[in-house]
Amino acid sequence: MTENAQQQPSAPSTELPTQYAPADVEGPLYERWVDKGYFAADAKSDKPAYTIVIPPPNVTGSLHLGHAFQHTLMDALTRRRRMQGYESLWLPGMDHAGIATQNKVEQQLAEEGKSRHDLGREEFVDRVWQWKEEYGGKILGQMRRLGDGVDWDRERFTMDEGLSKAVQTIFKKLYDDELIYRAERIINWCPRCLTAISDIEVEYQEDDGELVSIKYGEGDETLVVATTRAETMLGDTAVAVHPDDERYKHLIGKRIKLPLTDRAIPVVADTHVDPEFGTGAVKVTPAHDPNDFAIGQRHGLESITVMDERAVITAHGPFQGLDRFEARSAIVAALRSQGRIVAEKRPYVHSVGHCSRCKTTIEPRLSMQWWVKVGPLAKAAGDAVRDGRVKIHPEDMSKRYFDWVDNMHDWCISRQLWWGHRIPVWYGPDGEVVCVGPDEEPPSGEGWKQDTDVLDTWFSSGLWPFSTLGWPEQTEDLRKFYPTDVLLTGHDIIFFWVARMMMFGLYAMDGEVPFRTIALTGLVRDERGKKMSKSFGNVVDPLDWMDKYGSDAVRFTLARGANPGTDVPIGEDWVQASRNFANKIWNATRFALMNGATVEGPLPEPSKLSATDRWILSRLNKTVAQVDAFYEDFQFAKLSDALFHFAWDEVFDWYVELSKTTFQAGGEAAEVSQRVLGEVLDVTLKLLHPIVPFVTDTLWTTLTGGESVVVADWPQDSGFRDAAAEREIETLQSVITEVRRFRADQGLQPGQRVPARLSLDGTALAPHEAAIRQLLRLQPEGETFTATATLPVAGAEVALDLSGTIDVAAERKRLAKDLAAAEKEKAQATAKLGNEAFLAKAPDNVVEKIRTRLAKAEEDITRIQAQLDRLPQQ
Repeated sequence: MTENAQQQPSAPSTELPTQYAPADVEGPLYERWVDKGYFAADAKSDKPAYTIVIPPPNVTGSLHLGHAFQHTLMDALTRRRRMQGYESLWLPGMDHAGIATQNKVEQQLAEEGKSRHDLGREEFVDRVWQWKEEYGGKILGQMRRLGDGVDWDRERFTMDEGLSKAVQTIFKKLYDDELIYRAERIINWCPRCLTAISDIEVEYQEDDGELVSIKYGEGDETLVVATTRAETMLGDTAVAVHPDDERYKHLIGKRIKLPLTDRAIPVVADTHVDPEFGTGAVKVTPAHDPNDFAIGQRHGLESITVMDERAVITAHGPFQGLDRFEARSAIVAALRSQGRIVAEKRPYVHSVGHCSRCKTTIEPRLSMQWWVKVGPLAKAAGDAVRDGRVKIHPEDMSKRYFDWVDNMHDWCISRQLWWGHRIPVWYGPDGEVVCVGPDEEPPSGEGWKQDTDVLDTWFSSGLWPFSTLGWPEQTEDLRKFYPTDVLLTGHDIIFFWVARMMMFGLYAMDGEVPFRTIALTGLVRDERGKKMSKSFGNVVDPLDWMDKYGSDAVRFTLARGANPGTDVPIGEDWVQASRNFANKIWNATRFALMNGATVEGPLPEPSKLSATDRWILSRLNKTVAQVDAFYEDFQFAKLSDALFHFAWDEVFDWYVELSKTTFQAGGEAAEVSQRVLGEVLDVTLKLLHPIVPFVTDTLWTTLTGGESVVVADWPQDSGFRDAAAEREIETLQSVITEVRRFRADQGLQPGQRVPARLSLDGTALAPHEAAIRQLLRLQPEGETFTATATLPVAGAEVALDLSGTIDVAAERKRLAKDLAAAEKEKAQATAKLGNEAFLAKAPDNVVEKIRTRLAKAEEDITRIQAQLDRLPQQ
């Protein structure tokens, strides 16, 4: 009654260890999957393709919870599609991580008392490759621990030969199409990494600084400017005011003295200046501020660089050789001594850019760099989403994407590093500039030199969806697996990576999109919703949790928190609960095998099934449909929750328990239930497999004798529904739940047997009397039976003889005390809510809390009074 095709099985086993030990299972099982080639995709296959390329982790990195989170979801998607009959390719690889990797090797050299300059470029790059082979790629082994079903034979690296050719090819194509150019502009410069970095690699934070107001000029021709970077005044070449500002109209066009220098600078009129902000006068330093650079371009101002690459002052004078922060203090002191400081504010909290890698304060710097002209590329990337060729999920994240691509500035792609893709441009002795493609010979002869810069790491990773499949060659992989189906990644790198892949993919592949769906996830946080950070001391190594609880437990915890685009809080208690779920699956399957559960033969016709069997098969098919719908909508949290409650609550806690009396009785009914239980477990293990692969494969192969659930057929909803059976079992559940609640209220132990008379004639519960008695520990009424409590439930009646099972007097005393406390709480809450003066002054949230207390007290009074009424009369 589910469309659940079977592999040709070997003889199933009924033997399982008493406990599940993930450490004994996971490693060997994963290697078996790889050895069997389950994750290898065939470009020659007639099956429909399904492709995901892994967001390439840095070669320097190790597995953190963010990786584990996204890898779990990508693995689930590809495992399910593989079971559905798709030729599924999940392609792995790593990014060369230019700055991070170079820093690692430079630190290693520093420990030897050397620098990269001691080695020279060629030898240093060789040293980085050695480091990569020895230390890089640690994360790949950790991906195996997690169970990543990637095609290891297709592993790529952004600096491998094929991807390097792709980088050189697209650079040449962009250059020839005049979409790459070289220009002197303001860039974000890291004085620690000694390289330019892009806008999106700058992290802004609120820093304590200072705001200093300085008087420029002499006599009647003075004005006041305010700055947080006093050291840059050495490079000022103008003061700008708004052309309509009456305070300064008389100064426009004049030159005023720049303090601490021998220079006079012009006062220029520019509409960029906000006359309402500060003094309405702005110092202009074109070589050290992007806005000032734009003003300088409009007015033909000179750009004077006053700092070197390490942010040390180079301007001649008393401040030369000082670090920028040392110079700041010295310059303010010098201005103060000349009486030019009008005001000082400390601390002055303001937003300051920092290098995302080393956290050094960024220095805006005028520099000759290579740029991508992004206008037409960004427009194409926006249009592909607007016209529906690419869908962003969740849809409300589209606005963030459009905000970026619709307002993108030209992209600085050159980096002053040695590790990376070197820019394929040669300069000749007479000013010649030649861009060289991958199949072209670079110019030779005296005086020709290659550009020393390398490309931004995001340039090569922007080609990832098609370069990894063989582009620029027209390979079988490219024809079969491109465009890819889903890009699953965090919402935080829409700007870093997603937009760049869209731009390059559409450009290189003649308008074909790089992926059909962008599925954006949130970020993993601690159990309090706080960002994980070493400084907070709340960073978790997922390998520690895998060692302690197993990989399945970590995966299920992460998937169960994965609501689209929403951050994921996670704590160890939740991982432990997921481990308990894995144990529950194990124990329930072990019980089923011990009681003859089987997948052999067809399911019996509905007419031969009990109401309990029909109920669970109806619920099973609904769950299949529900899980499929959630997968298609990337609702991992909802599908995980649906599977958890179906497996634990309905299969293990209800169906298995209700079936025990049938199994004990034996006969044809037991054989039918054995087949139904086998079917339910078979399908449930398949549904769970993409999220928790290890325990499900171990159990499924034991249950079915099949080769592996990895390559089993995904179950389909057959359409079987039985509303009547569902209502009947829901009624049964309500009876059992109500009597269990009463037993607990009376202080009875769960295993304590109680005499009972069940009046079920004429109800749908009559066939279930044996199950009711077994689940509720109710023994038959004896000759001395006296009904001390009667529970009317769902049209039936359950009479219990509690004489001798509880101390009625003590129980009545306890309940009376609880009732008095509840009545007191009600009186206090009622009095406050009846006090008009209190209500007029109290905040809304306080009043709401009191209303909640009142409602709770009233519920408690009703419940306790009912318990008292049900106690035997003495």
